[in-house]
Amino acid sequence: MLPWHQYLLGVLFVLAGMNHFWKPKIYERIIPPYIPAHGSMVIITGIIEMLLGFMLMNKASQDEAAWGIIILLILFIPVHIYMLQNEKAAMKLPKWALIIRLPLQFALMYWAYLYT
Repeated sequence: MLPWHQYLLGVLFVLAGMNHFWKPKIYERIIPPYIPAHGSMVIITGIIEMLLGFMLMNKASQDEAAWGIIILLILFIPVHIYMLQNEKAAMKLPKWALIIRLPLQFALMYWAYLYT
């Protein structure tokens, strides 16, 4: 049996991925303009997040899932930077909350790394 915190991270990714389908406009707004096909990107990343979350909760695929999560979180860094730079993308979040999200990405990467 996997540790409870591994299931927690897996469930968080599954729920985050599902949220891409529940509230796609939020995600479309935070994608930088140089990234094409915002609607498609939201759907694709939602599916990837859910897939990686389920894979992380399976002993046979946890290693690949953990590395996939780390790569995905690295790819999301430009989104967090864009949210800091663009008032509309910031979604009225306070600046301090947007700043904290960057180191949080690295904490999540470390958390995922624990399962490699």
